Amino acid sequence: MRKNKLWIWGTVILAAVFLVLLFMPRDNQPSPQTRVILEHSHRTYIAPSCFEESNATNFLEEATLQEARDLNYPAESACTEKAFQGNSDSFLVSLLKELGAIEKESNDW
Repeated sequence: MRKNKLWIWGTVILAAVFLVLLFMPRDNQPSPQTRVILEHSHRTYIAPSCFEESNATNFLEEATLQEARDLNYPAESACTEKAFQGNSDSFLVSLLKELGAIEKESNDW
């Protein structure tokens, strides 16, 4: 009987720790491998979702966010800055966004 109570308490403690971790907020940032469009004429980068409203020339290249940062290219517009802005979501909210149950703020990453 004593062994049975020990298992029950252990399970309750593990479940409580899991629930706390599930709802604890964490900082989320776009991956360095996130796809961007480099605009070499203006030396900026553009988020794919912001491309239609950008003032892009023909000197374009598809690259990653890390490559844009390595070149010290700034964001082309406020739209691009917002698209790659980090957020602070819990693990549960992040999981629901990835599964499509909750709409993401940005579809770029």
